[in-house]
This record gives sequence, C-alpha cells and structure tokens, in this order.
Amino acid sequence: MNHLSNGVIPLLIICLCNLLAAMANKARPCPCNLGDRFDYEGRGHEVSVGHISAYVVKPPHHTDKAVIVVHDIFGWQLPNTRYIADMLASKGYIAIIPDFFKGQEPWKPSNDWATYDDWLKTRDSKNTNRETEVVLKYLKKQCHAKKIGVIGFCWGGAVVHHLMLRYLEFKAGVSICGIITLQEDNYDLKNPTFFIFAENDDYVPLDQVAEVERKLKEQCKTDFEVKIYPGQTHGFLHRKREDINPQDRPFIEEARKDMLSWLNRYI
Repeated sequence: MNHLSNGVIPLLIICLCNLLAAMANKARPCPCNLGDRFDYEGRGHEVSVGHISAYVVKPPHHTDKAVIVVHDIFGWQLPNTRYIADMLASKGYIAIIPDFFKGQEPWKPSNDWATYDDWLKTRDSKNTNRETEVVLKYLKKQCHAKKIGVIGFCWGGAVVHHLMLRYLEFKAGVSICGIITLQEDNYDLKNPTFFIFAENDDYVPLDQVAEVERKLKEQCKTDFEVKIYPGQTHGFLHRKREDINPQDRPFIEEARKDMLSWLNRYI
C-alpha cells in the first residue's frame, strides 16, 4: 500500500496540476461582462449610412482624417464606445461607429450564455465587408475624409484584423482585446496595426497572444506592435471608469495614449 501510494498518488497530483494549468490557459467562452457602463450622453449624432445606422462625431475644425470605431458585442449604442469616439474627435478625427450588427440586437448581460453561439452565428466578424464599404464611401463623399483608420474592441478587434487583411484604404488599425478565436489564421496585414491586450484577460489568454505575435513576425510585412498591459482585464480601455478604478487608471490612460499615438503616426 505504501509502495502504491508513493508511486501513484504523486503521479495523480502531477496529472491534476497539468489539467488545471491547461484549463487556466484556455479562454473562457464569450460573452464577457459589460464592466462599468458609462453614464455618458455623447456629443455626436446618429445618421443613416446606406443600409445601416451609425453614430458620427466631428472635431470643431475641418479635417480629412477619420477613424471607424468597431463596437463590441454590446453594440454601437453603448455609451462607453461613444465616449471613445468623442475622445477621438477631440483629438482631431472624424469618428464613426457603424452598426455592424445591421439592426440585429446586441448582446445583453441578462441574456442566457447557452444561446451565445447561435447568437454569434448571425454576427460574423468576417462578414463585415459590405458595411465597411458603405461607411468608407460615406466618409469619403460626405465627410471628405482622405486618411482613414480603424479601431475595434473585443468582437470589433477581430473585425479590425479582418479589415486590415483586405483594405488598403486603412492607413492604420488598432485591435483592442480582440477575440483571437474569431480571427482568420492569416497575419499578412496590409497596413500598420497595433494590438492591445490585457495580462489578466479571461477571454484572450496569453498563450494565444504569444502565438499571434509569432505569426505576425513570420507573415506581416508592415509595421505592427503587440503590447500587454499588466494586471488588466478584458476590455479595460473602454469598460473601466478611471475614477472608480484608481489602481487601473495609469494603464487605462497609457493604453488610450498608445492608441492615439499609433493613429497619429500613420494617419
């Protein structure tokens, strides 16, 4: 019995530890938590752009620079995302948040997680070309934009990856906590792209981030950067309020500054 215990029990402990480690490295299934919902009205206005709606905000002075902001699973009307669009406008960009769900309901925190996979099937991050093209046309014709970038959050981060594989019009892209499992396995990006990740992201584990960086180094012929922000969780750049998360404030501010610096460098 003692001999059996000395051999089998340690082996069981090792197997259990390996199983727990594997579980820790595997992303939790989306949908993620909303986080801090901003109490924010927005300074822009809603418009019709082709077959979809969009939120548009412009800087006080004329500019030919614009940024498409791709929402997360909580949709184009989330105040948090509009806050970021308004921030971009305050920095001199025309900012537009199109409804990439094409009128379909965004995810709600009260929804049943068991229905998420079916919900997602009709909201494919790779089925966004038609909406992108009508928005690009709107920005060029109605807003006289000549230099255009794109940023996206979570689900929208996967959209950014998709668009940067296909559209030369985008001078720069920023994918923020993009869901890697929704992305194509292709990293030959057309223009400079910045990837923002959180160290403690339950939905985008660090082993996936390391694999993305490896593939970018192998395939990407343009500028890129992958940055991980210490101690942060999924969606921290736009889903955490700095005033009630003082320990996270330096990283939230740093990530927003880095996002703007990347856009300013290439647009």
